[in-house]
Amino acid sequence: MAVLGSLRRNSFVLIAVIGMALFAFVIAGVFDGNSFQSQDPIGKINGEKLSLNDFRNKVDVFKKSYNFGDLQSINSAWDQTVRTELFIQQTEELGINSGKDHLEFFISNNPNFAENPRFLNDAGLFDIELFTDFISELKDFDPQGYNQWSLQESEFKNQINTDTYLNLIFSGLNSNIFEAKNEFLKSNELVDISFVKIPFQSIDDSLVPVSNSEVSRYIKNNPSDFEQEESRDIHYVLFDEKPSKRDERELRSRLSELLIEKEEFNQVSKLNEVIPSFLTTNDIDLYLEENSDIPFDTIYRPKGFFPSNHGELIFNLNKNKTYGPYVDGEYFKVTKLLDKKNNGNARASHILISYSGAEGSTPQVNRTKDEARKEANRILGLVRSNSNNFSTFALENSDGPSKTNGGDLGFFQEGMMTKSFNDFVFKNRVGRIGLVETEFGFHIIKITAKEDLVKVATLALRNIPSEKTSDSIFNITSKFEIELSSSGNITDVAEKNNIEFKTQNNINRLDHDLPGLPNQRRLVQWLFNDDTSINDYRRFDVSNGGYVIAQLIDKKDEGLQSNELALLNVLPILKNEKKAEIILNNNKNISSLEELAKSNNTEIINVDAINKNTPVVSQAGYEPGLIGKSFSLELNQVSDLFIGETGVYMIRLDKKNNSSSEPNSYIPFQNQITSKYRSNLDFAVLESLKESADIDDNRSAYY
Repeated sequence: MAVLGSLRRNSFVLIAVIGMALFAFVIAGVFDGNSFQSQDPIGKINGEKLSLNDFRNKVDVFKKSYNFGDLQSINSAWDQTVRTELFIQQTEELGINSGKDHLEFFISNNPNFAENPRFLNDAGLFDIELFTDFISELKDFDPQGYNQWSLQESEFKNQINTDTYLNLIFSGLNSNIFEAKNEFLKSNELVDISFVKIPFQSIDDSLVPVSNSEVSRYIKNNPSDFEQEESRDIHYVLFDEKPSKRDERELRSRLSELLIEKEEFNQVSKLNEVIPSFLTTNDIDLYLEENSDIPFDTIYRPKGFFPSNHGELIFNLNKNKTYGPYVDGEYFKVTKLLDKKNNGNARASHILISYSGAEGSTPQVNRTKDEARKEANRILGLVRSNSNNFSTFALENSDGPSKTNGGDLGFFQEGMMTKSFNDFVFKNRVGRIGLVETEFGFHIIKITAKEDLVKVATLALRNIPSEKTSDSIFNITSKFEIELSSSGNITDVAEKNNIEFKTQNNINRLDHDLPGLPNQRRLVQWLFNDDTSINDYRRFDVSNGGYVIAQLIDKKDEGLQSNELALLNVLPILKNEKKAEIILNNNKNISSLEELAKSNNTEIINVDAINKNTPVVSQAGYEPGLIGKSFSLELNQVSDLFIGETGVYMIRLDKKNNSSSEPNSYIPFQNQITSKYRSNLDFAVLESLKESADIDDNRSAYY
């Protein structure tokens, strides 16, 4: 019965913990535990509705488990939801499915299960039967825990199906001998060329006017280069609610008063009583609780804890002496040094040699205690003879989690480590290397740094706007808004009142934070409201105090950019096309480099050892077309005039340097190409599926 009671208390927690640990691995995420589908889905993918409830649960998991902010949680949950649904649709269409054996293999190869002591047999190996028994007990005695597992199991199966789908694609991506030979020749086939370049800039811009209709036609013919998301542009004025100079003076005056003892008449005792100051109080904790905006901190702190321009001065104080007043962020502070610990903070690295039965040892550690002691002494000798390579020895030999950091434990204060470890570090000098035994095993320790610590009491008053200042900001904002209602133009009113206005372009439907304006989700939602029109304005609160008045000045719909927006990119392209035509017409009867150079008052350029792997040509720049043309010519052949990236060219092939010998095998080149095909496969497949899918995103309706 005790076992069953423990099961009832802990099984749900176990499944929940396992689920959280696998969250990043199991892309599909955690369900909400029911099959209800909202009538208003968060979105659709190829007509399939995406549950709003499931989505909200995923957002909550990202917030709670990963400490993500609102926007990051929403975007992460959306990316995960889209990925899951797209792969489910693909696997279902192809008839890919998994059974019991697949699931057992998946579970037994995942460390979150395979290393859980509950599921290990007497030999310290994962036993699927123990796991199966556990799930059976859940089913009988903990329906809630079993339901959680059933949902998680469904997600595991989705992941298995997705892995199978990706592995099938992975297996089909291979290269052949022809591609391998090509790859070999790219680096080993070289050519020397001579060329003449007539740059586009040699033609004056005034000779190549571009019409608005030509810009429109270019955009229409190249739509993928000029796609734009739905967005909004605003003008806005920010009314920051900041403390006034008067507020600061009053705060400094109040702080000064707290540094002076007072004598007050007690109406009860009918006697004068001395009210201690921050400098004279005997109960610093109570004093700060009553008078400071930051409570008393009893922890000893290193110099780096304090603001860089004040830490040195605080550390140089004598006991019970004060430093300040000084400004630290939004606080005015006076700091009193209460105590100092010389070398109270230490930094060390260690190599842990564990043994079977030691606290925290894993099933993979099977050496005895004597064997561990001998191994630790062996490594100690190696480390002492080559202490500069301590991190390498730790990475190769340590059984502790800090091995990935080269054994570095960072800084820690006295009493934080187990006693023998603590005593060695704090009783020896920096640089000392030694061996100590703890309940975790044997530690080869290197002391790497020490620093002093201080305990201080800080009287801190937050510099916030007074009620009078807040009222003043509200009145100024209201007056501006009244004027705007008459004028209708936020920039005119701002200029009239000598107030700075700003512009924010390309605000997207799901934006949450704007530059200088955090937490403005309500503003963004208003911009995309169907009832909001150009020149409409509205006032919104600012999260850190104050107001922003925003006016909508432009709406950009999803689709192709306007001529005005695209002009910066399109204009040079069209001008260069027209310049290329002029250059070609002016030189159409020329067939030699010498004549072309003379006619255009330029020179012939020689470049040696060009290969196909590098698209950049000396004295020409990025010119992949020139590379391709070079390898298409016969020896001493002169090309026709052709258009490059930055000008018009004529080239001559002067020399071909073919590889003198072929490699013994092209397999390494085949493997190289195959590896390139398979790299980032998951991402590439997902992006391809997204591109071809019909995705409706309704997030902005709920967030």
